[in-house]
Amino acid sequence: MFNIMIIDDNEQLQNELGNMLFNNGYLVTKIKEFNHISSQVEKNNQDLILLDINLPNEDGFKICTEIRSFSKVPIIFITSRDTNVDELMGITLGGDDFITKPYNTQILLARISSLLKRAYPNDKSMDIMEYKGLKLNILSSTLEHDGKTVELTKNELKILHYLLNNKGKIVSRVDIMEYLWDSSLFVNDNTLTVNITRIRNKIEEIGLSDFIKTKRGQGYII
Repeated sequence: MFNIMIIDDNEQLQNELGNMLFNNGYLVTKIKEFNHISSQVEKNNQDLILLDINLPNEDGFKICTEIRSFSKVPIIFITSRDTNVDELMGITLGGDDFITKPYNTQILLARISSLLKRAYPNDKSMDIMEYKGLKLNILSSTLEHDGKTVELTKNELKILHYLLNNKGKIVSRVDIMEYLWDSSLFVNDNTLTVNITRIRNKIEEIGLSDFIKTKRGQGYII
């Protein structure tokens, strides 16, 4: 499952775009703080970036240049600026595509799909994640270990995928809830506790113990 980052300061557009992408099978990361954006990109595990040009503190052209200094992640400019000069500059600085607002959602989805196929032609790791003997199949929403398989709910899948994407790091409960909120899955503190417990039980059911560790007062780590 590909993770798409949206860098746009229009909150309404960001939410509408995020919901549309999520409903079409993508994970979504939204930039909310518009300082040091390239540093935020460097710390995340996005597979494609949708980047506006007109941003509060630094424009998209500068951000694209900074990202290209450390990453080849596909970048699509999505902007209301529609001159040939803007498009030429975006592509010259390292952008992979340039789409003007307002855009046709089906065309945007087709462009995203095409670019992802070109960028990751043989990469199946987006559909299956493996760590410490546990295999998460995102397409079938199942867990497998030692020949045993269990099914996950949508919330359980998203939570475990987020933890695996941040393996080796402590992930706070707030981070997980905000991530699920951005994916249009509304989870409160009690629901999160229930889901973590169920995930642990399912992992133990297929033969792995203590896979998700609790760091008291900090969060979870795998």
